Amino acid sequence: MHALKKHRPLRRVTLAAATTVTGFVLLLSLKPHTAPTVTQASSSAGRSASQSASQSPSGSPAPGSSSGSSSGGSSGSTKSSGTKTVTGDTIQTRWGPVQVRVTLKNGKITDVTAVSYPTDNPRDQEINSYAIPQLRREALAAQSAQIDSVSGASYTSDGYKQSLQSALDSAGL
Repeated sequence: MHALKKHRPLRRVTLAAATTVTGFVLLLSLKPHTAPTVTQASSSAGRSASQSASQSPSGSPAPGSSSGSSSGGSSGSTKSSGTKTVTGDTIQTRWGPVQVRVTLKNGKITDVTAVSYPTDNPRDQEINSYAIPQLRREALAAQSAQIDSVSGASYTSDGYKQSLQSALDSAGL
């Protein structure tokens, strides 16, 4: 008869405990991937572009806009064709800031651009590479901030909707 079957039940318990502890140690020793530096640079470029958009040609903040990144403020420019671009407030979510820029023509939303959104790690990049285009399509179809959230990206979706609503409010819609 085998030694672990009948006469030595304590050995089975000890072996199971040792296996479990070894599994946990191996699991906890895994290191998460680090984000590529190229992605970090593009995220910073998007934020600086939004900050420079809210400044006048002299480099000082435009009247009525905020240059701080905690509340991106609302800035707009009207062209003679009736096109208006408005940047919504920066919404701080659990995973990072979300900010949206809306282009309006004759009172209709013609374009929605996510100026900033979480890209700090590969999982954020994966989620938002799927969620941001879907949220954009929803906003263009609905012509408002009353859009559906993207499953798996609820924090980004909520921040996107709030920033979109603040931009539409600033535009007077």
